[in-house]
Amino acid sequence: MKLLSLVLLAVLGFGLWVRLAPSDPARWHVSVGDAGNRDFAGAVVRSIPAGPGDMSRLDRIIRDTPRTVVLAGTPEEGMVTYITRSRLWGFPDYTTVEAQPGAIVIHWRLRFGSSDLGVNRARVEGWLAALAAGRS
Repeated sequence: MKLLSLVLLAVLGFGLWVRLAPSDPARWHVSVGDAGNRDFAGAVVRSIPAGPGDMSRLDRIIRDTPRTVVLAGTPEEGMVTYITRSRLWGFPDYTTVEAQPGAIVIHWRLRFGSSDLGVNRARVEGWLAALAAGRS
């Protein structure tokens, strides 16, 4: 019974840490630079051609994503970092969207663990597909 109580307490503590751990903008709201299109363990970078208004349109698309909030920045500043939390545990994932000359660069990365089984790459690609559909 004590072991079960300890396990439950550890799971509860982990769940609280994941949900309440502070998100420091100085760590997460940073430029990725000119990284091209790359996939890493726990991160994705996409660079797409962009025109006037695309940054604001993409911002609206991302803000409409469930469990997503802005950590720092605005489209007018040219860089925004969002936190999207997983449904069950509330794991935070960070996405920085940056306007660059003629392009938008999206840098997604997870905070905890080393894999999300492709969920966030699919989310980023869904955002880009929605942006492209809105252009037509």
